Amino acid sequence: MKKKSRSLTVYFGGELFNLKHLIGNAYLAEAIFEKSHGRYLCELPQDFEPRGTTARAIRDLDIRALFACDLALFSFDGADLDSGTVVEFMFAKFADIPAVILRSDLRRDRADPWNLMVNFYPRTVTVVLDGLAAYKAIMKRRRRKLDEIIRLAGQHSSADAQRMCDEVATACVRALDRVRTIEPVMPKHLRQEVYNWLSLLPGLRGKEKSLRKEFERYLEQKVQRGLL
Repeated sequence: MKKKSRSLTVYFGGELFNLKHLIGNAYLAEAIFEKSHGRYLCELPQDFEPRGTTARAIRDLDIRALFACDLALFSFDGADLDSGTVVEFMFAKFADIPAVILRSDLRRDRADPWNLMVNFYPRTVTVVLDGLAAYKAIMKRRRRKLDEIIRLAGQHSSADAQRMCDEVATACVRALDRVRTIEPVMPKHLRQEVYNWLSLLPGLRGKEKSLRKEFERYLEQKVQRGLL
């Protein structure tokens, strides 16, 4: 009997400050799992961040979750990128974690839709699309062959949104498939030292020895899964 392969975990970094963020993150995360046939399981900070605790405790938990994951997906939407998401992206690059950047925002004032300082990092694949244009295209296709039951139920907008979510998820899965095949850039002889430094760099609460052991486990898992 063929052994079932485990899902690779994907840290999903992005805004989670309002209802639209929370719903959008949740729907896309589930669609990625479905479209990848279970290959990619997104870890959403909105699902595991504790409420009613200190800002530092939340920050520490997010950083640990990022380093523990196999890959990362970052939402780079907005007129200005969310600063916390950019910090998480940089941590992922310090750790040589394969990362996908997703932007669905139609607003752009230059050739690159974000500041050049977050460009050109290795083991990074970008998915950039005009969300509104994609939504309108789906509406146009639906109008050509309208599902009468959906129309009468007044659910055509949510049906369009679901189709759009599925298309974005498919693009993200392709990008994750691609980025995980890119060879690591971190030299093998530096892995231990780099991850020892990363255990200290963020100023996580805990004893230095315990933090080093924790990050050694993260490194060992990535090596075992062929990611480093």
